[in-house]
Amino acid sequence: MKEKLRKRLITVLKISISAVLIYFIFTKIDFEAVVQTLKKSNPFYLFIGMSLFVISKILSSFRLNLYFHQIGVNISQLSNLKLYLLGMFYNLFLPGGIGGDAYKGYVIQKKYRSGTKKVVSVLLLDRLSGMLLIFIYACAFGLFVNTVLFQDFSWIFLFGIPISVIVFCLLHKKFFSYTMPIFWKSIGYSTFVQLSQVFCVLCILKSFGIGLYTFEYLFIFLVSSIISVIPLTIGGIGSREVTFLYGAKWLGLDPNISISISFTFFLITAVVSLFGILYHFKKPKLETFS
Repeated sequence: MKEKLRKRLITVLKISISAVLIYFIFTKIDFEAVVQTLKKSNPFYLFIGMSLFVISKILSSFRLNLYFHQIGVNISQLSNLKLYLLGMFYNLFLPGGIGGDAYKGYVIQKKYRSGTKKVVSVLLLDRLSGMLLIFIYACAFGLFVNTVLFQDFSWIFLFGIPISVIVFCLLHKKFFSYTMPIFWKSIGYSTFVQLSQVFCVLCILKSFGIGLYTFEYLFIFLVSSIISVIPLTIGGIGSREVTFLYGAKWLGLDPNISISISFTFFLITAVVSLFGILYHFKKPKLETFS
């Protein structure tokens, strides 16, 4: 009873924080300008952007399955993809219920009995592998951001890339040695996962007719992706937009366009995640890869 009450209170708190942040954003931007930007967007480029986002999620499911197979969870790629999509739906649309990762961990452990600790570990490593590449791309784009502040600290971005890879590798060896055989394969998947999402945002920029400050907008997007992982809001709603808002102000960009990019990316995420409802009512059967 106390556990259920605690979860409900956390959910209410997250929803409240998201609502407050969204309200705060609306007080800082020209909402009509954002609406006009969205109305003038080119549907063709938005469709391409959504397709790239779908590709990124398919690649993400392959990366996760790489970890699963390493601990003896020989789930088929199709079953894992269905489970991954269901997890996306739970994360975004059922904030009061079980989280997507928690649900995946539960059903995987129930069927394959690989050990709760290992299942949780590979789910965490899957997330961290993605975060590593987000950080690497952010450092790379940061080198091309045309501001005095960034130019003065460009050495941080330059050394941040190899240092982050070395630290991540050492953590693998020390705490998750059983995943070392697939270390570089997982990094390879993460490289293309995040690259697909970068090109998704480039398509959003193209749909708005934006050809300037590309590296600046991409840098903000990547930083917002890191911030949105912090479990203070529902699905990163609000925290991503606040990052876009202040990122635009610090880098001298148009905050209305910046928020439009954030809203559009969220809508793409929501539309794709909504397809997971198909497996909410009819749970996917976990088939074993032979």
